[in-house]
Amino acid sequence: MSHAAQAQTSSSPARKNASASSAVATDSATIERGRQAYEARCGACHSVQDNRVGPAHQGVFGRKAGSAKDYDYSPAVASSKVIWTKSNLQAWLTDPEALIPGQKMGYRLGSETQREDIIAYLASVSPSKRK
Repeated sequence: MSHAAQAQTSSSPARKNASASSAVATDSATIERGRQAYEARCGACHSVQDNRVGPAHQGVFGRKAGSAKDYDYSPAVASSKVIWTKSNLQAWLTDPEALIPGQKMGYRLGSETQREDIIAYLASVSPSKRK
């Protein structure tokens, strides 16, 4: 199974065994580090509130990829079946092209700690869907 298929499938054995680590951090220090990393690493193209070069991220958790209002997504993202969960955001920030081939985002975030912090921040601006 491809990396993308594993990330999209919540019933894979790896996913079941990782349930303890699938929770998103909610402590204020992690969220603040995530906010700072988001502004430094993502802020040139993204905003929580507004579409820019990339789509706005408020409410991203639980949302289908390619479904934010008033943003012109690549056909690959618009037609994908990806739902933004912690594991899919991890995969996306690690290697967007592996998760959704043909997408437009050219940035990869190599630091696992920064990915975790940014995901915690994004969860904090998507309070009803933190999984």
